[in-house]
Amino acid sequence: MATFVLVPGFWLGAWAWREVTATLRAQGHDVHPMTLTGLAERDHLAGPEVSLETHTRDIVRLIEVEDLRDVLLVGHSGGGMPVAQAADRIPDRIARVVYVESGPLPDGTAQFDTVPPEEQQHLRAAIGDGHLLPPPAWDPAADPTNLAGLDEPTLALLRARATPQPLRAATDPVRRTGGRPVPTALVACTFPLAVVEQMISEGHPYFTGLAGGQLFALPTGHWPMLSEPKALADVLDAAARGAPSPGR
Repeated sequence: MATFVLVPGFWLGAWAWREVTATLRAQGHDVHPMTLTGLAERDHLAGPEVSLETHTRDIVRLIEVEDLRDVLLVGHSGGGMPVAQAADRIPDRIARVVYVESGPLPDGTAQFDTVPPEEQQHLRAAIGDGHLLPPPAWDPAADPTNLAGLDEPTLALLRARATPQPLRAATDPVRRTGGRPVPTALVACTFPLAVVEQMISEGHPYFTGLAGGQLFALPTGHWPMLSEPKALADVLDAAARGAPSPGR
């Protein structure tokens, strides 16, 4: 049995992990899906002070208060940033960090830095003077790659339940203490592993932290916990067992 902490990406809460959580628990694992401050059922806490550091503390405190050890700490998309910081703070409690459609951004890099300048301008215009990043329209015609595998009921669920993201979670840079590194794994859905492996070998700053880690392929859209929950749970189970991915 392994211990999982599941951290959602932007706009989502613990609810997004429901089917993955049920499958992992049926496999005998201890699973803790999280909602970060300011999102989902905690959206009433989404003040301008909520930051990447807030979300990092959310993760660290859950692990410490529940006295979890040998944790497989899973971060989806934008959840990879607080996951990376949390693992840096408490490496003795983390068995492996699993990045799902994410990666260990280098020190000093923010999520916004990974977005093309024209998209940054579009997002800034949508945000205005506010402190919240609005969720997307969840329109598969406009975003077919990322929304691949999501049926209309699931898209309707996303439109109903997604909540604005505290902006500083996207604009604050990752800060590392230089603590002991922990093993990593990547679950790649929207881009081939061959591309990932090439970028690792070329020393791309967004992928160098994955060198020597497990690499898993799960071809689907950017939200595999909703498009392929059973397959994602099986990949996470394989990561816990140190087994090769069945999809690789």
